[in-house]
Amino acid sequence: MNDKFKDKFKEEASELIAELEQLVLRLDQNRSDSQIIEEVFRVMHSLKGGSAMFGFDLIDKLTHLLENIYDKIRNNELKINDDILEVTLNVVDHLRNLLEETPANRNELEKTNNKFIKWIEDILSARPKQTDPVNQGEENLNDYRPISTYYIAFYPSLDFFADGSNPLFLIDDLWQLGELIMYTDYQHIPSLQEIVPTNCYIGWKILIASRKGINDLMDVFIFVNNRTRVEVHKISETNLLISEPQRKILLETLQKKDVNTLEQLTTLARDLEKIQEEVEEKNQRRTTQTVQTGEQAISSIRVSSEKLDNLINWVSELVTIQAQLSLYAQQNHYPGLTPIAEEIEKITRRLRDDVFSIRLIPVANMLTRFQRLVRELSHNLNKEVVFETKGTETELDKNIIEMLADPIMHIIRNSMDHGIEDTAEERIRKGKSPQGKITFNAFYSGTNVYIQIIDDGRGIDLKKVKKKAIEKGLISHEAELSHKELLDLVFLPGFSTATNVTNLSGRGVGMDVVKRKIADLRGQVEIESQENVGTTVTIKLPLTLSIIDGLLVKIDNTHIVIPLNSVYKVFEYKHEYINNAINNLILADGNHIPHIYLRKYFEFTTPPPPIERVVTIEFNDYYMGITVDEIVGEYQAVLKPLGKFYKNQEFFSGATILGDGTVALVLDPNKLIEEYAKNEVKIG
Repeated sequence: MNDKFKDKFKEEASELIAELEQLVLRLDQNRSDSQIIEEVFRVMHSLKGGSAMFGFDLIDKLTHLLENIYDKIRNNELKINDDILEVTLNVVDHLRNLLEETPANRNELEKTNNKFIKWIEDILSARPKQTDPVNQGEENLNDYRPISTYYIAFYPSLDFFADGSNPLFLIDDLWQLGELIMYTDYQHIPSLQEIVPTNCYIGWKILIASRKGINDLMDVFIFVNNRTRVEVHKISETNLLISEPQRKILLETLQKKDVNTLEQLTTLARDLEKIQEEVEEKNQRRTTQTVQTGEQAISSIRVSSEKLDNLINWVSELVTIQAQLSLYAQQNHYPGLTPIAEEIEKITRRLRDDVFSIRLIPVANMLTRFQRLVRELSHNLNKEVVFETKGTETELDKNIIEMLADPIMHIIRNSMDHGIEDTAEERIRKGKSPQGKITFNAFYSGTNVYIQIIDDGRGIDLKKVKKKAIEKGLISHEAELSHKELLDLVFLPGFSTATNVTNLSGRGVGMDVVKRKIADLRGQVEIESQENVGTTVTIKLPLTLSIIDGLLVKIDNTHIVIPLNSVYKVFEYKHEYINNAINNLILADGNHIPHIYLRKYFEFTTPPPPIERVVTIEFNDYYMGITVDEIVGEYQAVLKPLGKFYKNQEFFSGATILGDGTVALVLDPNKLIEEYAKNEVKIG
């Protein structure tokens, strides 16, 4: 029973944490809004009370201190600043991890908790700003900016002790600025007969992970004589001393003699950064699962996702059984059976639609992480960017929203790094507002949902894209590509126009992954860009993934389901006409359209029927025909995965069981047409 109540608290706490995150982001936009401050205080008070009751003592202690900050703000004893907002947002992320506390991770969580407590106590005990508020603000920002790793070579001069200096005091000062490892270099100590007791013969090779900059580290040595060798180099934008194995590897590098230590450390740092990125990605995936719990709680009736998934599965089974009943009624003419089967089909369809509507949640539930991302990147890249949203009430299947977050995050990173200009002055010269803008726009169109990420930045330089594609051997110098074909090059694996590799871009891993993940959702992604105006990335998605309305067709004895939302019209032609079509072009509604002859494409060897059907599909503002033997009719397809043996094929997104127990493959017309267009014909 206690576990049941504890799970209930975790569910409610996740909602409160998600609400707190949204409130802090709103407060960032309007720092004097007393109503938001009161709401923040209320949420933290609720978290504190519940956590103490259910044994989450780390949450209780942390929220109590954070609550004190906002209590002082309420009473005008403190003012909202970047430090307070930064610590609150970081605490939000940490609170989600604290909800997953176990005996195994308790020590690690407690260490992190203590760091946040120290941070909060520093803010609470801070003295009023004095003579230079600008520099004071910079100092506060330095205290909590990302940790970087520096290499320091410190070799005192022989007469270093002459003026009373002590090198150990300087090293002690470095300890105050961050975490460090060091190697004491004794190789210059002479023989015992040659030693002068007042001379300094040793030096230090030091690695320090600190939030301070190079200037702050150099200031430690500001009073040493000019004969002392002091070098400070940044070797990484990340904390390379974060784990014991990495510290051991780095220390071994420091201990090497007669080598260029800086060069070796720089090379090693790049390798360690890659390892850290992989580890962080795995941790991020785990954290994201926790984060999404709070963001997806949108129903006024609390229902677990597991129960909802079970309900969907039973409805899917019901749809399959209903198809069997309808087929049985057609084959056996029992009095009264057909009306019953038709009524059950009608009820099943309504039940299916209602159950799926329960799984639809507003896209607003995933926007908080995008707002956080834009805010953090604005600070990191020193760009002033506002994030606007439209159509946030648009609804999508819960599973689609879960899988959609990562691709959209990558698109926004690209917009921030590549799209928005580097300086306000550059934007003003182009006649733009000094503040960049990224817009998230969602809307319905037919049975699909469209999501657009729009930035008003520099756009995509198509000349640069073409040049890069030629350099990589993707196209020839003579190739004449349309505007759209040039833009589509950015979706190719390994393609990047970035000149420098950063934490955000330049590694050539990006838009191809975005396209693949959207395709896994049976969606499409397109780019439209105009230089110096901006870029729009449009994602087209189905409302749901589990059950689709399809058009059931046959080729020979093989059943295939084509998603109904892709179908435009169906035409009949004699086999001779299709067989003799020039360049695979047929006349439909007064227009010549290309068609794919599936019999030939999938290598059927049986004779074709005298009359064949062409199903026209709308594809990127054009129409494409798919030729089949027979149209069976509309069919509700319950999608099932094909299994690991067929995961490498791209033309079929799944399979479904028909009423007679046979299996029909579910065609993905977009992937089929893309592949055909690439190899056979240029559409349009």
